Amino acid sequence: MSHASPRVIRIDTDAPYGSDVVASPTPVLSWITEVETPSWRQASAEIVVERESGAEEARIDGDASVRVAWPFAPLAPREEVAVRVRVTGLDGVAGDWSEPRALRGGFLAEGEWIAASIGLAEPAAAAQPAYLRTEFELGDGVRRATLYATALGVYQLALNGDDVDDQVMKPGWTPYQFRQIHETTDVTDLLVGGRNALGVRLAGGWATEEFGFRENARTFYAEQPSFAAQLVVEYADGSSETIVTGTDWRAATGPLVSSSLYQGEHYDDRLAIDGFARVGFDDSGWARAAAGDAIVTPEARTSPFVRRIEERPVVEVTTSPSGATLLDFGQNLVGWLRLRVSGPAGTVITLRHAEVLEHGELGTRPLRAAAATDTYTLAGDGVEVWEPEFTFHGFRYAEISGWPGEFDPADVTAIVIHSDMERTGWFETSDPLVSQLHENVVWGLRGNFLYLPTDCPQRDERLGWTGDIQVFAPTASFLYDVRGFLDSWLDDLAREQENADGIVPFIVPNVLGPARPAAAWGDAATVVPWVLNERFGDVNTIARQYPSMTAWADALLEIAGDRRLWEGRFQFGDWLDPDAPPEQPADAKTDADIVATAHLFLSTDLVARAAELLGHEDDAVTYRALAEEVRRAFLDEYVTPSGRMVSDAQTAYAMAIRFGIAPAEQHAALGARLAELTRRSGYRISTGFVGTPIIQDALTETGHVDTATRLLTQTENPSWLYPVTMGATTIWERWDSMLPDGTINPGQMTSFNHYALGAVADWLHRVVAGLAPDEAGYRVIRIAPTPLPGFDHAAAEHHTPYGTARVGWQREGGRIRVEAIVPPNTSARVVLPGGEELEVGSGEHEWTVDDTVVVVPPASVSLQSSLAQIVDDPAAYRAVLDVLEARKPEAAEALRLRTPWLPDRDLGETLSNRTGTDVQEAVADALAALDAERGVAR
Repeated sequence: MSHASPRVIRIDTDAPYGSDVVASPTPVLSWITEVETPSWRQASAEIVVERESGAEEARIDGDASVRVAWPFAPLAPREEVAVRVRVTGLDGVAGDWSEPRALRGGFLAEGEWIAASIGLAEPAAAAQPAYLRTEFELGDGVRRATLYATALGVYQLALNGDDVDDQVMKPGWTPYQFRQIHETTDVTDLLVGGRNALGVRLAGGWATEEFGFRENARTFYAEQPSFAAQLVVEYADGSSETIVTGTDWRAATGPLVSSSLYQGEHYDDRLAIDGFARVGFDDSGWARAAAGDAIVTPEARTSPFVRRIEERPVVEVTTSPSGATLLDFGQNLVGWLRLRVSGPAGTVITLRHAEVLEHGELGTRPLRAAAATDTYTLAGDGVEVWEPEFTFHGFRYAEISGWPGEFDPADVTAIVIHSDMERTGWFETSDPLVSQLHENVVWGLRGNFLYLPTDCPQRDERLGWTGDIQVFAPTASFLYDVRGFLDSWLDDLAREQENADGIVPFIVPNVLGPARPAAAWGDAATVVPWVLNERFGDVNTIARQYPSMTAWADALLEIAGDRRLWEGRFQFGDWLDPDAPPEQPADAKTDADIVATAHLFLSTDLVARAAELLGHEDDAVTYRALAEEVRRAFLDEYVTPSGRMVSDAQTAYAMAIRFGIAPAEQHAALGARLAELTRRSGYRISTGFVGTPIIQDALTETGHVDTATRLLTQTENPSWLYPVTMGATTIWERWDSMLPDGTINPGQMTSFNHYALGAVADWLHRVVAGLAPDEAGYRVIRIAPTPLPGFDHAAAEHHTPYGTARVGWQREGGRIRVEAIVPPNTSARVVLPGGEELEVGSGEHEWTVDDTVVVVPPASVSLQSSLAQIVDDPAAYRAVLDVLEARKPEAAEALRLRTPWLPDRDLGETLSNRTGTDVQEAVADALAALDAERGVAR
C-alpha cells in the first residue's frame, strides 16, 4: 500500500473566531490533518513558533493533536508570533510544514491596566448615552499600536473617523462587579504621525438596564454608562507611550437621545455631531469628562465577538386590520432594522417589533414591559441611512409608521446579529417537517447566543437562565463551535457562585436577587463543563471549573442530608409540562422532589467522573460513594422492584433510565412503562424542560424506536412539529405559545424564540443520524444510525476537533446503505442497523444491511377496536377524527386531549359517552371504508 503525505490544513487555538488575539500567554494548540491514507494515525508532531527573538521548536510524540499545551516560553503582552506544525504518521511518512498561524498576545501584564473610567459630568437623564473624545500627538516611526477598551455599558470607538472594528454591543454582559472584559485591537493602520483623534459612542446596555419582573424591576449595576481605554503605542526605536482615558477628555450628548435594550433607541439626526472622532473637531461647547463608576481590572476576551452576521430583506408588506403597515422578514431573528430614507427635517419614523401577528395585528403582549420600539428623526439633508447601535430586538414582523412619501420595502433591511461562532454541525432528513424543526433549532441558538446564552431575545428578560443552557449545551456544541462562548460564561457562573456559598443562581449574570438552589438549573455547573470535554476534548475548562462543580454538589448534599434525598424545597421541576396551567408552569406531572434527587445524583456522578479525569483519586472515591448513596436512596424511595415509579410520568422514567440511576436489569420494565405512557397520551409530548431532552433517548435505548418515531412526527398540539405546522421559524418557549386559532397563549410568560425544547436535536444527530462522540473530543466516534420507520434517509455532518465526520443512511429496496467519513487521527466504533458491531479507522466507509423495520399489515378496525389499536394506526385515528371534526368538533377535541389510549378500552365505549348514535355510525362507516380501501377483511 502506498502512503500519502499528511498535510496540516488548519491550526486552532482559543482565539475568538476570526481573530488571532489570544487571552493567555500559554494558549493551547490544535491542528487538523488531511491525508488520503486510510486509518491514518499521527506518530509525532513538530511545532515551530517564529518570534522576533528567533524560532523555537518542540516535538510532541504520540497522536495528541487537540488542545495541546503550549510547549514554548509564554507569550508577552502584544507579542506577535507565527506557529507552524508538521506531522508524521505511524507509517513513517512525514508531511510538509503547515501554513503559519498568526497569534498575538491580547492580554495585559500584571498591573499594566491604568486607565480611569469616565463618563458625562451632568447627564440629563438616567442611562444617558454619551459621546467622548480626545486628541493626542504621536511621533514618527510607530511600529505597533494596541487599543485596550472596555465599558460599564456598551460602546464603539473610532480613530481618526474610522471605527476600530466591526463588533457590536461590546464588551457584552458579564457580572460587572466581579469580571470585566476588555477588547484588544490592533489600530496601527488607523494612526498617523502627528495629531490624532479618538471618539467614543457610549450607551448603557446591560449596565443600566432595569432588571426584574413587574414592580420589582430596577437598575442593578449603574445609573450611567462609563468607559475606559488605553492606547499603547510602540515605536521602532523601542520606546512606547500610553494614551489613557481621564478627566482631560471631553464629553457631550448627541443624536442618540436614549437607548435601552428593552425599550429601544431614539435617534435624532438633527443633533448629529459629524466628525467628532476627527482631528480639528470643535469641542469647545463640550464639557470635561467626569470620573465614572469604578471598573474592575478587565480581562482579555475569550468569548466570540458579536457582529452583524446577515441581512434579510422584507418578504411581504401587509396592512393590518387597524391600518398599520406591517413588514414580514420571513424569519424570527435577532437584531434591528436599517433604514434608507429621505424626507423633511423633523419627520419621525417609528419602528415597533414583534415575533408574531395575532389576528393580523402586531403581537406585542408577550413583550410584557419591553416597548421594543425605535424612532428615527430625520435631519432632512437628502438620503439618510440609519440603524440602531446599542439595542436589539427579537422579531419577525415590524410595524413602521411615519414614513415620508411612498414606502419602498427595499429601503428597510433586517440586520441579524449574534455571537460570531463557526458553524460546525448539520442534519438532514427525508421528513420536511423534521428538517424544518432542526432549522428552527439553529435559528433559536443564533438568536439567543449573544455574549451569553439567554432564554429569549425579545421581552423584558433576555437573561442567562442556567436551566436552558444545561439541557441545550450538547445540541449547541454540535451545531456551532461554542467552546469559547460557554467557557467564558462558565467563568461568570463560578464568580457568581463564589459569592453565594456554592449555590448557582437561576441566571448568570445574576440580577434577580439572592441565589437559591434549583435542580436542572444549578446543575449547569456540572453538566456544561462535562459537555465541553465530551464534545471538544476540553479538560482545561473542567480543571478550572472543578471547584465550582464540587461546591455545587457539596451544597446539594448538605441540603439532602443523611437521607440523600433533595426534598421539600423550591423547584422549577419539569418546567412547562404541557399539562401545567398557563400561570403555573412548574405544576408538572412528575413530582419536583423526584426531579431534584435525580439531578443530585447526576451532578454528584459528574463530579466523580471529573475527579477521575483530573487524577484526584481521593475525591473520585468519595464522590463515587456519595453518588451511589443518592442512587440507592432514589431507588428505595421512588422506584418499585417491578419498575413502576411513584411519580408515574414520562419524565420520571426518562431520568431513571437516561441518568443511569436505575440498574440495567430494570430498564426494560421502565422503558415499557415509558412507552405505554407515551401511547396513552396519544403520542403527544407530555414532558417539560427536564424530560424533553431525554425522553427520545430513553425510548430508543430501551428498544421503543416506533414509539419515539410517533412522538417525533406528531403534529397535534402539543408536539415538536405542531409549531412547525403553525409557521414557526424558531423553537417556542411553550408547546402552545400560539393556540390553533391563532391566539397567543394567555400565560404572561410566552416566547416564540426559546431553544430549550429544541434540545431534541442532539438525539437527531447522535441517534437518528448516528454520529456521536465515543471518547472525548470525538477522538473515537460512535457511528450507530437508527433508521426510523417511515423515513427514507437521514444524515449528520460535524466538524470535529480532528476534522469533518459524516454519517448518513438511506433506504434502498429493502436494504439500508450506511455511509460514513471518519477524520484522520481518529477511529470509530460502529453499530449497524441490525446490531453488527465493528471498529474502523479514518477514511470513507460504506455498509449495506437488511432493513430490520418490519411493516405490519393493517388489521381490521371498527368500533370494537381498542383505543390503543386506533391510536397505533394513524390512518384509523385520522378517519375517526375526520368524522368527529365534521360532525361534532367538541368531541374531536375531547378525544384528542382527554382520552387515555388504553389497550383494554374500546373505541365504541368511548364514543358512546361523547356522541350520539348517528355520529358513532358515521365513525363505523368511515372505518369500514378504510378497511375496504386497504383490502382488509372484516
